[in-house]
Amino acid sequence: MNEIEIMTTASLGDTSYLLVSGDEAALVDPQRDSWELMESCADRGVRIRYALETHVHNDYVSGALEVRAATGATVAGPARAPYAFDHLGLAEGDEITIGDVTVRALETPGHTVEHTSYLVFDGPRPEPAAVFTGGSLLVGTAGRTDLSGPDHTEELARAQYHSLRRLALLPDTTRVLPTHGAGSSCSAGPAAEERTTTVGAERRTNPALTTAEEEFVSGRMTGLPPYPAYYHHMAPVNRSGPPVLGGPPPLRPLTPAAVEGLAGGGAQIVDGRDRAAFAAAHLPGSICEELDDRFASLVAEVVPFGTRLVLVLPEPAEEAGREAVRQLLRIGYDDIAGHLVGGVDAWAAAGRPLRSFRTADAAELAGHLAERRILDVRPEHPDGGIPGALVVPLAELPRRLGALPRDREFWTVCGSGRRATIAASLLDRAGIPVTAVTRGGAGDLMRQA
Repeated sequence: MNEIEIMTTASLGDTSYLLVSGDEAALVDPQRDSWELMESCADRGVRIRYALETHVHNDYVSGALEVRAATGATVAGPARAPYAFDHLGLAEGDEITIGDVTVRALETPGHTVEHTSYLVFDGPRPEPAAVFTGGSLLVGTAGRTDLSGPDHTEELARAQYHSLRRLALLPDTTRVLPTHGAGSSCSAGPAAEERTTTVGAERRTNPALTTAEEEFVSGRMTGLPPYPAYYHHMAPVNRSGPPVLGGPPPLRPLTPAAVEGLAGGGAQIVDGRDRAAFAAAHLPGSICEELDDRFASLVAEVVPFGTRLVLVLPEPAEEAGREAVRQLLRIGYDDIAGHLVGGVDAWAAAGRPLRSFRTADAAELAGHLAERRILDVRPEHPDGGIPGALVVPLAELPRRLGALPRDREFWTVCGSGRRATIAASLLDRAGIPVTAVTRGGAGDLMRQA
């Protein structure tokens, strides 16, 4: 029996695939934390023969070397990818077999220069049953082409245009299985919520397949939303080969004294509790990053890559710690010193000081826009912005803190209160008076302005 299993990582907007034929399998674009999946395959008597990469990833640390270390699988990927480790390079037309299935390389540069898609042929059938499109053809859009820098964007945009036309020539019924999807910053435009599609459906509805070349290229040259700063580090890590962990590392328990020493040595304390609890009482110098699907990506917006981290966790701490570590490892934030056992209560019980700041809802601010100093930290401002507000996207705030005036209080605002609280924690860390608008946001203020 042949099947394709879909594994979605919602926090990154990405999807990995397990192609199974009989007792053999290939894992396509694996996440770093694929350990449970590999154990499941072993329990089912399925041998993973290949870890198959469509491109050198910019948005997460590849799990290919983890798969190889755990299963003996061959790492296979684009022949033009400059990997620094042993791998099977696949060029146009090269094939591998998994059970009764043949996988054929189809070079589709654009999202990256080496990007390669893979046609899947089920047994003797002459037409492909599916195609793994990575960051080329996505559901409702296509992968962005600016991740290699401005000097290469136009060249890659033209390559992407022609790669998409190649894919559009496949039979209507061919399943399209992209790696990037809704929520991924690797997308050039909003991707549909569906994770998979067909060539026929995309040919009928995807603007990337109906736009003329010059318009397509122009759209890739300007107007794209910013991508996370940690992206700059992912491709070099993946080209050189990330460290193999062999499983989720244990999270070390830390005493208040140990946390104090680590913070004094440059570690950043990241507090995963909800925004109200953080504002009411938190460790000096800590930042608020509520532990949900967006936890790690928002850590990466404000904490420099490579920074040592100390975690303050919500309860139950053991479960929260596993989730926090999993998310951080996916994007290469490996230097996690541990977590504060007992949290804020233990810190206070040890006689150490806590900090706090005010919170408010949007209605409290709405009638006083002219009187308050407002800091709008949204990444985008489609409504034109809040009258009189200072606009600093959250990702830019750490490097611009030194230029902020300190003579009176800031009110931090975003779309929903999440980024506003993170921003408030950064201002509080810098000693700047702040109130965080944690309920409601800029939209409410604009309607009442």
